[in-house]
Amino acid sequence: MLKQKTISREVSLEGVGIHTGNKARVTLKPAALDSGVTFIRTDIAKTCRIKADVQSLLLEPKLSRRSTISNNGAEVQTIEHLMAALSCLGIDNIEVEINNNEVPGLDGSALNFVELLEKAGICEQEKAKYVYAVKEPITVQEGSSSITIYPAKEFKVAYTLNYDHPLLEAQFLELEINAQSFKSDIAPARTFCLESEAQDLKNQGLGLGANYENTLVVGKNGVVKNKVRFENEFVRHKILDLIGDLYLSGCAITGQVVALKSGHALNLKIAQKIYAQKMKEQGANMDGALDINEIMKILPHREPFLFVDRITHLEKGKRAVGIKNVTINDYFFRGHFPGRPVMPGVIILEAMAQVGGVMMLASEENLGKLAFFMAIDNAKFRKPVVPGDQLVFELDAGKMRSKIGTVHGKALVDGKVVAEADLMFALVEN
Repeated sequence: MLKQKTISREVSLEGVGIHTGNKARVTLKPAALDSGVTFIRTDIAKTCRIKADVQSLLLEPKLSRRSTISNNGAEVQTIEHLMAALSCLGIDNIEVEINNNEVPGLDGSALNFVELLEKAGICEQEKAKYVYAVKEPITVQEGSSSITIYPAKEFKVAYTLNYDHPLLEAQFLELEINAQSFKSDIAPARTFCLESEAQDLKNQGLGLGANYENTLVVGKNGVVKNKVRFENEFVRHKILDLIGDLYLSGCAITGQVVALKSGHALNLKIAQKIYAQKMKEQGANMDGALDINEIMKILPHREPFLFVDRITHLEKGKRAVGIKNVTINDYFFRGHFPGRPVMPGVIILEAMAQVGGVMMLASEENLGKLAFFMAIDNAKFRKPVVPGDQLVFELDAGKMRSKIGTVHGKALVDGKVVAEADLMFALVEN
């Protein structure tokens, strides 16, 4: 049985972000079971925690050349190289403190992160590791670029790179990915760009921390002012980025990845699909699941104002995950809107709050009480919810006192955040 892992001790490094040029100090710390990878912005007055998975992705065109996560306006850019190192060294739980908005680029590869993590030491924790085994092909495609993941007993990647440039034509590499192969064959591969696009990137405010040491600049006659570490270093770096992006699915995977000319945008789309399937699988097997009859023993809500169909995960007073299956038979679609059914935002928030209510009211000392809204802050609606969608609500407890509690909630469809909010409740006697 594979066990979860974290690091043994705290370690740090400093460097400059390749895109922003901002100097940052990164401190890696051990983390508790089931906590995952969490980035913590320490330079913000109210310290901000950002879970490194697809629900925190910041998907904007200006950020398309790197992977960025955010929470409540705070962001961390270019996390893919560190995420790849964490993935391949098998680290499930870790806290990443950072005092700026971009992970240092270092030498443009993941090698320094591997060495830092090995210096920290890697230790097992007393709980089984979750690994998502691909059971049937998963595919995403945009134009001539595509990624398909097939069932396999190991984690393998086959990547075909093909740029309109004589040095970047049709590079292909296939590898079984593990800690050793990653460290020797993938981690040292550095980021690259074409000399012809370098100035355009600068004009867009990108590559402000790039130089000829941390970025392979490919000119007409070869790499400018540097030498490659591998003959096919470019395709190796594309595999590095892909591994890091896939780890934003929130788990290790087993499967054969076949990628053709993919970049961050496509990598993150397939990570979202894996995340959605993982949530369904965990929902079917996870301890703490409640069916509708058990939910009604905790919540006072009834038809037509009960909007939670199932609780798939429950840690009383700490965390809950619930599901609402959205159907055309839901009463609010009769008037919102005829001919264009869209789930009202207030109903999404109400359903989110009901999952939070289960989390807070399930403990013995709160059974039978009512949870009244006191405040809703930072509510955002990112995408319409329509009949046929399955809403997955993830609620995490904030500050909890005897009668007042705060929670942060997210609503997801197919692994993508459609709404989020911070909610405050007062617990009162019924």
